[in-house]
Amino acid sequence: MNAPARPWKMESQRTYFANALVHLGEGNPNVVVVGADTTESIKTIAFGKKFPDRMFNIGISEQNMVSVAAGLAAAGKIAFASTYAVFGAAHTYNVIRQSVAYTKLNVKLFCSHAGLTTGMDGATHQMNEDIGLMRGLPNMAVLVPADGPQTGKATLAAAERPGPVYCRFSRADFPTVTGPDDPFEIGPAYVMRDGSDVTLVGCGIMVSRCLEAAEALAAERVSARVLNLPTIKPLDAASLAKAARDTGGIVTAEEHTIVNGMGSAVAAAVSQEHPVPIEMVGVRDTFGESGDGFQLLEKYGLTAAKVVEAAHAVMKRRDS
Repeated sequence: MNAPARPWKMESQRTYFANALVHLGEGNPNVVVVGADTTESIKTIAFGKKFPDRMFNIGISEQNMVSVAAGLAAAGKIAFASTYAVFGAAHTYNVIRQSVAYTKLNVKLFCSHAGLTTGMDGATHQMNEDIGLMRGLPNMAVLVPADGPQTGKATLAAAERPGPVYCRFSRADFPTVTGPDDPFEIGPAYVMRDGSDVTLVGCGIMVSRCLEAAEALAAERVSARVLNLPTIKPLDAASLAKAARDTGGIVTAEEHTIVNGMGSAVAAAVSQEHPVPIEMVGVRDTFGESGDGFQLLEKYGLTAAKVVEAAHAVMKRRDS
C-alpha cells in the first residue's frame, strides 16, 4: 500500500461512510440504519432518503438508539447505529455492553466527531477516550480508518463481519492517504512505507502525520517504516512484532488519549512478543478545549514534528 503523492486531497470520512451505506442498502435488504437526531450531520440521511422504511431516527435518545439497533439485529438485520462518538460510545456505554457486546449481536456502531478535530464544540464533544472504552469490551471489533476511502471500505467490511463492530471517524476533512484499489480487511496492519531504523504506527488522521514524519526523517537519513493500523481490535500482533524485530523501536500516534488507546494496545502486544523502546504521540491525560480542530492538533502535540521527536527519543533509548 503506497500513499498518494502530496499534497493530499482533503476529504470527508462521513461522505464515504454515507455512500458505503447506500451501496450496502442497494445490495442487501437486511441493512438498516438507526440514528439519534444527527442524521444530517453524520450524512446517514442519504440512506434514509433512498430507503425510508429502513432508516429509524430515534431523536436525542442515544441509549434508545443502541437498544433499537440491538432489537433489529436480534430480528436478523445488520443494524448500523450512528451518531457523535461522545454520545454513541460514552453516553451509551452500559447499553452497548449489556445489549450488544454481551449478546454478540450484529450491531455496527459507526461514530463521527471523534477526537480533537471535532473542534469548536469543545471538550464536552471531543471524544478522546472511546478506543479504550470499546477495546475493553469482549466481542467488540474496533476500527479507526485512516481516511475517507478506508472509512468506506471499513463500512463494507463491518457489514460482512458477524457481531459487534465499533468504528470512529472525524468531523473534519482528512488527508486521503490510501487509494481506491488498496486492500482492506478487518485485522491487518498495512505498510504504507518501508523502513529499517524505526517504525511509526498511526491510526486515523495520524497516519498522514506519520507519513510526513517519515519524509522528514528520510531527509536526516533515517529510514522509517510507517504502519497504518486501522484495526485496533483484533490487533495485528504479528506485524507489530515483525516491526519491533526489524527496526528495534516503535512510535505510536493517535488522535486519542495515550492512557488507554491504540498506543497502549501496541505496547501490550509488543511487550509480549519482542520488547523494544516505545514512545506514544497522542492526547496526554487531559480534556480538549474549543478551537479550530487542526489548531488543536498543533497545540496538543499531534503533529509530524512530534512524531519525529518521538522517533529520535526511541532510537536514542534503543542505542544507549
